[in-house]
Amino acid sequence: MADLTALVGCGTALVTPFTSAGRVDEPALAALVDRQIREGIHFLVPCGTTGESPTLSHDEHLAVVEATVRTAAGRVPVVAGAGGNDTAKVIAMAAEIERIGADAILSASPYYNKPTQEGIYRHYRALAESTGLPVIVYNVPGRTGSNVLPDTLLRLAELPRIAGVKEASGDMSQIGEICTRAPERFRIFSGDDSLTLPLIASGGHGVISVASNEAPGPMARLAVACLEGDWEQARRLNRTLYPLMKVNFVESNPIPVKAALAMMGLIEEVYRLPLCPISDGARARVSAVLESLGLLRE
Repeated sequence: MADLTALVGCGTALVTPFTSAGRVDEPALAALVDRQIREGIHFLVPCGTTGESPTLSHDEHLAVVEATVRTAAGRVPVVAGAGGNDTAKVIAMAAEIERIGADAILSASPYYNKPTQEGIYRHYRALAESTGLPVIVYNVPGRTGSNVLPDTLLRLAELPRIAGVKEASGDMSQIGEICTRAPERFRIFSGDDSLTLPLIASGGHGVISVASNEAPGPMARLAVACLEGDWEQARRLNRTLYPLMKVNFVESNPIPVKAALAMMGLIEEVYRLPLCPISDGARARVSAVLESLGLLRE
């Protein structure tokens, strides 16, 4: 997908399932991808934060992207994660992801280094100039320690390969400014499930979602209702899904969502350190929300 202007709706930030031995569980991943597509998700995002990308080896990262692309088989676009704080390594990863056949790249801004706004701009410019794939900027200051400010993002939007942003600053004023000033071709996705409705109402194009791991159909319908201006339906779905959106962050993502998917019988509940199993109290809260939404097996 060289042109991302048709990319709208709900994309799932996929978890990476592991076996009890700690290896990537490719059969479980393929089953997750099939379930997502069957229930109407619009695109898939493997190897982001929700996919525990920091603890995937280089080969595992590529294997997860390849398995997602192979299983999706062109039914929906695949936007693969390729972020980091070493620009040269990000460029190398993006080249391999392009060879695998992903449709676009989602790239988190450099973390820990805390580059200046000019450094952030030059990082993404170098990435965009190195690849034939569209690049979606991922702005998540709570994890990276730096904010991609609107002026910087809009400079980046002038570059042909910078196709959009996953905005997880949580700042609706900042999001509103981006929606108001960005060029029409530039795709704007919420990085927070609970801000899907106001972001699309402000002129955005969808959400890259954690909650759609558990509820792909309802989250896709929420995005579509917002995009079509069916605000009564959108508010109804938002009220229904809001407890799930919030409980997924009762502990660090992706701990709650992986616990939830295990409760639903879709994956084994296996994490990689430094992530660890969910606490008993949080587990009870996740279970209660799943039960209220009818997502637990009988």
